[in-house]
Amino acid sequence: MFNVCTRVAIARALASEAPVLLADEPTGNLDEDTANSIMEILKDCSHKMNKCVVIVTHSKELAKQTDVIFRLWRGELEVENRK
Repeated sequence: MFNVCTRVAIARALASEAPVLLADEPTGNLDEDTANSIMEILKDCSHKMNKCVVIVTHSKELAKQTDVIFRLWRGELEVENRK
């Protein structure tokens, strides 16, 4: 499982009163199973707590798990609504 620091960081971010959580490569140094666990936590908590979670990632697999994908491609912003 992922380390205690990662768990604490996620818990602190979700426990804050901020309506938006910015996550820069939150799963970048994790194995695939752990990354999927982190994504499930972020998705479940964001939906239940009505928070917007913005994730910056290079992982196409991670992006596929989100509600909306914003992709910069050749200077253009592409939007893919996955809901």
